[in-house]
Amino acid sequence: MSINSYLGKLAAGRHLSFQEAGQCFQGLFSGDLHLAQSGALLMGLKCKGETTEELRAAVRAALDQACLFRPPEGKTIDTCGTGGDGRRSFNCSTAVALYLADMGYKVVKHGNRAVSGKCGSADVMESLRIPFSRDGNQVMAGLQKSNLAFLFAPNFHPAFAGLAPIRKELGFPTLFNLMGPLLNPARPSHQLLGVGRREHLELIAETLAGSRIQRAAVVHGAGGFDELTPCGPSEVLFVRQSTVRRTLIDPKRYGIEDCGCELLCYPDKDQALEMMRLVLQGQGPDPVLDMVGLNLGLALHLLEEDREIACCMQTALNRVRQGVNLDRHLGH
Repeated sequence: MSINSYLGKLAAGRHLSFQEAGQCFQGLFSGDLHLAQSGALLMGLKCKGETTEELRAAVRAALDQACLFRPPEGKTIDTCGTGGDGRRSFNCSTAVALYLADMGYKVVKHGNRAVSGKCGSADVMESLRIPFSRDGNQVMAGLQKSNLAFLFAPNFHPAFAGLAPIRKELGFPTLFNLMGPLLNPARPSHQLLGVGRREHLELIAETLAGSRIQRAAVVHGAGGFDELTPCGPSEVLFVRQSTVRRTLIDPKRYGIEDCGCELLCYPDKDQALEMMRLVLQGQGPDPVLDMVGLNLGLALHLLEEDREIACCMQTALNRVRQGVNLDRHLGH
């Protein structure tokens, strides 16, 4: 069948098989699809709802075009979200990554600049003068020096450069937003991954379960955030190799009272960066520190499976009041 035949299936609301989706995305990333076909593919998938097989095929095709390298040995973790929650929240996942590295865990943070005014992980790292890794050797050097490597996505996924105009013209989250956290070229053994839309929880978790990940948590936070929040109970799907388990994480169990969602939002980039600097000094509003602590605690639980989650949460909530030694991260 031709690509246009597959687009016809999508227009009729029918799912693509792994092989069919793979052919479409191979054409997309290789530049063989016309602009209209590319837009139709992304729109068709979004309108009918993406399936695990389609997402897996897209991830496979993207990684085939990526600048991959031998993954680091031992435990490594990435903390990231799909974005698209519309909350313009404080960049919690990057703060968690820096705290984890400061605590001695190996962090391979994969990320990009903001695309819609939000403060992206690359914007944070740049403001803190933390260097971007450009290849596998620099990733290894960063991990050895400071337990942290920031993998700036465009350095490892050159095929996406040609797709930027399409994404900009479409102007809404597409399958690419779901793919981003699944494309870390360092292929971490552990992952904390947030989704802004509840209906994507199982899609992402099932995709991770079909990968080589050892342990992961896929989170949809209270208030519609793509991370745990102190706004109420959050949904979490734990992935351990090929199995998926659902649970709720209620901040009240760890002594945190509910807060309003507006206390976690910083739509202005400069405000968001200033808040990041405060949080990394162990300062800032309690709701923001609590949000970082909750996500840090969940990451610790992933990495230290034998430790009860309550113990990990208490350690994390205390730790975020102590700050991070940023000097160790400056320059490779």
